[in-house]
Amino acid sequence: MIAFRRPTLADREQLQPIFLAAEYRGCEYSFTNIFLWGQQQFAIVEGELVLFSHWDGRSMYVYPGKRNLQKIIDALSADAEERGIPLRLYGLCAECVQELERLYPGRFGFSPNRDGFDYLYDIDRLTGLKGKKLQQKRNHINRFIENHPDWYTRPITKENLDECRALAADWYRLHADGEKDWTLEKVAISRAFDAFEDLGLEGLALYTEDGMVAMTMGNRLRTDTFDVNFEKSYADIHGAYPLINREFARLIHEKYPEIRYLNREEDMGLPGLRKSKLSYHPDELLEKYRGYLRLEVTL
Repeated sequence: MIAFRRPTLADREQLQPIFLAAEYRGCEYSFTNIFLWGQQQFAIVEGELVLFSHWDGRSMYVYPGKRNLQKIIDALSADAEERGIPLRLYGLCAECVQELERLYPGRFGFSPNRDGFDYLYDIDRLTGLKGKKLQQKRNHINRFIENHPDWYTRPITKENLDECRALAADWYRLHADGEKDWTLEKVAISRAFDAFEDLGLEGLALYTEDGMVAMTMGNRLRTDTFDVNFEKSYADIHGAYPLINREFARLIHEKYPEIRYLNREEDMGLPGLRKSKLSYHPDELLEKYRGYLRLEVTL
């Protein structure tokens, strides 16, 4: 059985370079996200990093890197058998599906995970919001500025982390009766606040005359991609969401000119969130699939 274990902050130095060098831009392949979300585990198999996660009562393995792929899949299959669980893989891109079918013809079934597709945006578009397609975003921002002419932003630091915690707590209180159970995310964002500096997270807070009204935070996902992990704002403050989005894109673009994409992660199948993310017209909707050994399990 593979000796998977939970990551600690001390593991970041070893694992972060592996994540940064990966070609795949999916947000689940990230030290920050495996540390923050749920009870995810990792191990090194055949010289490659492999991840083991548990979601919705199911255990799944993240699709591994390309080196020694067949040996790793075989090792994961043996591990699943020893644990008495079906072999499920997630985080497969379209190319990965073809690759797995080539190595194991007919042995795997696949299912698209639309709720888990990542939204990738060219950072240059988000810093300027130019063009007719994004006119409405500019209008919302202009209205915010008209209503709050003294607005300003501040980077998130240990000095204003408690304000961010308070805003997040208020956001979850206001959404407690909504369409989603936010328990897992509440745990994840609490971990993010606790380990903000150790995880290398960066963030921005938006203020008006009434105090903090929006905050966002993220971390470098790949050498050319930045991941936006969390974004919270009061929904009744018109234009706050598009403004914090734009200002954070500008901050990251100025600080890291080599960053080409912002990954704003998935929509979790929430209609409102999907509509919002599509309204920015993503440059890539990163498709993800789940794979499973046929005759063993259905998704």
